[in-house]
Amino acid sequence: MRAVLWLAAIAVAFAAADTYVVVLALPDMMAGVGLSIEELQRAAPLISGFLLGYVAVLPLIGRLADLLGHLPVLVGGLVVFALGSFLTALSWDLAAMVVGRFFQGLGGGALVPATLALVAALYPVDRRGVPLGLVSAVQELGSVLGPLIGAVVLALADWRAIFLLNLVVGVVLAVAIRRLGRTDTASGRSGRPDLIALLLLLLAGVAFVLLAIEPTALVQDLTWGALYVPAAGSTRWLTPLGLATIVATLGCLLKWALQPGVRRVLGRISAEVDLLGALLLSIALAGVILAFATADPEVAVFSEQGTWYLVAGGLALLGFVFHLRRAQDPIVPRGAFARMPAWGSVLVSFFVGAALVAALIDVPLFARTTIYGDSQLKAALVLLEFLVALPVGAIAGGFLTRRLPAGVIAGGGMLLAAVAFVFMARWDADALRSFAATVVLVTGGLGFGLALAPVNAAILATTEQSMHGLTTSFTVVARMVGMLVGISALTTLGLRSYYAAQADLPALSSVCTGGGMCEEYQDLLIGAAIAQEHTVFAGAAVCAAIAAVLAVVLLRGAPTRALSPSETVTAL
Repeated sequence: MRAVLWLAAIAVAFAAADTYVVVLALPDMMAGVGLSIEELQRAAPLISGFLLGYVAVLPLIGRLADLLGHLPVLVGGLVVFALGSFLTALSWDLAAMVVGRFFQGLGGGALVPATLALVAALYPVDRRGVPLGLVSAVQELGSVLGPLIGAVVLALADWRAIFLLNLVVGVVLAVAIRRLGRTDTASGRSGRPDLIALLLLLLAGVAFVLLAIEPTALVQDLTWGALYVPAAGSTRWLTPLGLATIVATLGCLLKWALQPGVRRVLGRISAEVDLLGALLLSIALAGVILAFATADPEVAVFSEQGTWYLVAGGLALLGFVFHLRRAQDPIVPRGAFARMPAWGSVLVSFFVGAALVAALIDVPLFARTTIYGDSQLKAALVLLEFLVALPVGAIAGGFLTRRLPAGVIAGGGMLLAAVAFVFMARWDADALRSFAATVVLVTGGLGFGLALAPVNAAILATTEQSMHGLTTSFTVVARMVGMLVGISALTTLGLRSYYAAQADLPALSSVCTGGGMCEEYQDLLIGAAIAQEHTVFAGAAVCAAIAAVLAVVLLRGAPTRALSPSETVTAL
């Protein structure tokens, strides 16, 4: 079973890498569906769609992991991730690509809580620190591998190859985990494959591929070309091939759902899972995600449309709270977060995410503003100093969790991160040329890494094992929401500093006497941009400091340590 854990950790790393790959490949993806770089706002659903799938239904997936077992959710998550990669790779318009990205997020999000819960199932409380640190380390390693994988693939092929690679890796890992899991648990023989369902799936796949690539010979053929003529409108989904894809897919799902084993599982889910509560919670989370993911930080923390998303999310949250009080077996069981370290871990995760996103986004921006100009690759390499230190800190935090209180380790780590941000907020235009900047970045990465394992260990140690999938999903949700809120709020504050600094600049004619933009005035504009980044880093330092204080206060009492010999005698 521990071999399965390692495969699950690799899957988590690969899904995390996909997030950062997309950031690098986004301009090419936009061009692939007919969008220019000036239409960046229209491409926002490629990011928000992924986040929506990753976060909004995560509590439900966590509950399913507790109910059905961690291995089925891991395998299912990888299959859905592979399906989303397949759809994204063959997308011909923005709508199809957004759907693919949603399924990628849905599958990738399912991997984290299932893997963390699997650690809790395999290791006793006092021995979870190291494996939790390793899982956190490989997850953050994905942020290092993502840009590298993307750069290599884009150098050899186009952006679609990235998602085809995801498809292959997802399928291989799903098959390997299923086979190893069946061997370790001796779960018995599986039934015969449903040949009709497989045939329908193959038909749907072939029709979709032909629909996506539109072979010239077929399209221009007088007979076969009719397969590409829409019955109404201009969308490809209403062509005979599009309709065949839809009908074959629905037929495959229906045939699969009618299998006796699947019917039993679906019946159990409908009987034991609070689907109404899960729906209300998903709508509430979706409202928050869309409100901040669609925001234009140059205008406000969230857009005017985002206000309505928040209103809808707030109403759903009120309905969810009311439902919890009346439901017999709610999606979040009463008392699930009764102990302080449990709900404290969720709160700490929120502020960790709000601070972390400032490093991930604004360190490369600072590098481009000051020394690397338009070289996105060189600016991204500066962040590697931070990202390489982060998994090292995660493993160290896992080791320390066996000897020190979780709150002390997490609080100390976030204090290191806060100190690093304080130094970043004082960087000048030449700061990144010095070794001192490397020390600051490594310190910040180590600090964030130290906090990851103790936070997860605290929530696992203070919640029932039957709820570990659900409870750990909330720490992932909190961290992702914190990142969304943090980047929106901190960028808005930073831009206000930029505009204020720009307003104080002298007139261009008073600085540049020869006409046009001179070097002296460019330096003044760089100074205004640095003021923006200083504000962001200062705000991130505040978020990290809040996380440090909350960790020390709220995570105390979490029984995550191995007892020392003297403590063992006292306990006896």
